[in-house]
Amino acid sequence: MSQAVHTPVRRVAVVGAGTIGASWAAHFLAHGLDVVVSDPAPGAEGHTQHLIDGAWPVLQALGTAQGDPRGWRFEPDPVKAVEGVDFVQENAPERYEVKRKLLPLIDAVLPREVVIASSSSGLLVSRFSDGCRFPDRCVIGHPFNPPHLIPLVEVVGGKTASRAAIDAAMAFYKAIGKRPIEIRKEVTGHVANRLQAALWREAIYLVQEGVASVADIDAAVTEGPGLRWALMGPHMTFNLGGGQGGLAHFMDHLLPAVESWWADLGTPNMTPELQRTLVEGVKAEAEGRSMTELAQWRDKLLTQIITLRAASAAAADVAAVEARLDEALEETFPGSDPVSVTRQTPAEDIEGDPSAER
Repeated sequence: MSQAVHTPVRRVAVVGAGTIGASWAAHFLAHGLDVVVSDPAPGAEGHTQHLIDGAWPVLQALGTAQGDPRGWRFEPDPVKAVEGVDFVQENAPERYEVKRKLLPLIDAVLPREVVIASSSSGLLVSRFSDGCRFPDRCVIGHPFNPPHLIPLVEVVGGKTASRAAIDAAMAFYKAIGKRPIEIRKEVTGHVANRLQAALWREAIYLVQEGVASVADIDAAVTEGPGLRWALMGPHMTFNLGGGQGGLAHFMDHLLPAVESWWADLGTPNMTPELQRTLVEGVKAEAEGRSMTELAQWRDKLLTQIITLRAASAAAADVAAVEARLDEALEETFPGSDPVSVTRQTPAEDIEGDPSAER
């Protein structure tokens, strides 16, 4: 795949319609794309529609629901489903043997310039695209659950994908409102899941050691650093924690302490007893709420956070435009020869106050 110019994506195939695939389909539909969904499971078409209908109110609240939640087509055969599409989002089970069988089938019937992106949450793309005619067009396009709501997409080209395929995937995801990041080196679990796994490992270890309850450990995240992490990642958070000296000052003063914490982190022994403790702990923390109720509560608050962040970004863009306009006005009318010019009431600026004495 060597094309430098990215063809606009109009039609997308979603291959695999579980929770992730159906969520992707909802997001694609909300952005006005022509969507075909493929899944061999019995009842997959109805299940997909059910999940899309459940996602649609959230998409409407975000103001991104431009399309028709029922304006998609179902095709159980993945080879037929990808005919004539511009992009493939593959969501098959997270197993090498499944993807190694599926990808060559769809690769064989697609024009070379069409990208195949896998939603794999941790597999290496170079290890399941090697049977394709054109492995260079296969990338990881890993969303964060649920894809219709969370902006992040991790794009991994690995050892085999071309620069053109990576760039095309990045451009497509950005065009539909996602926040793609490029993972420059293949690692199991990519980036976000490795970070999650590292935190969860220590959280489980603290339960195992009896340091705190499951609910209190969760609260230690949600009521503390988790609030900051919705706005800044760990590097920028500690940069701000260093005050005017930034991250350099933070490391000068606190790195020895942090290194001592690193040295004391543990690896839990996941015995059946510990697993039961974790399960019982989250049940108690849920306080009787069903999985559906928990997901709805999560999605409602996530929508509010995303909306607030978008409003903040829009306000920053307006402020930047106004700052550039102020600079242009200053260049045109320098301070040594001041004039009265504003953007609000230009007529009064030029003519002056009619009630003033002349």
